[in-house]
Amino acid sequence: MKKLILGLLIFGLTSQLNAQIEQLETVELTFNYKYLNAVDSKEVPVPVKLLEEKVAEYDLKSAEFYIDDYDLYQVRFYIPEGMILASFNKDGEVVRTAEKFKNVKLPPMVAAAVAAKYPGWTVYKDVYKVDYFDGDSTRRWFVNLEKGKKKLRVKLDGYGKFL
Repeated sequence: MKKLILGLLIFGLTSQLNAQIEQLETVELTFNYKYLNAVDSKEVPVPVKLLEEKVAEYDLKSAEFYIDDYDLYQVRFYIPEGMILASFNKDGEVVRTAEKFKNVKLPPMVAAAVAAKYPGWTVYKDVYKVDYFDGDSTRRWFVNLEKGKKKLRVKLDGYGKFL
């Protein structure tokens, strides 16, 4: 009886071993690190960062509208806080983006610069814009401030420098 059980156990294990040796198909993933490095999304709010990552990992070639004949494709990505209009080349690389987000949390560098220059003022509205083109990006913050009945609009770059 022991030999029968041992024999069935060995037979069961060898059949599973053969199933694990099968070759897996190769999957190629494209990820636009050049775009992510250029937009420098370390200090930006979480929704912006997540949408920029979605753009970077977007697989254009598997999209239903993809045809190898065209050189440039434009795809829009939306979240409630804003949107990204991304242009991809036929290889699936991000060539250009126009990004606009409204009323997202200011990064620490920008918030500190505004608080230092305008003490006592409060932020009641802000717009974050990013323009990316072929490895280079321009980041700008448009911040509306108020203090009592006074209102002021200031413009900063992504590092908190006033423009």
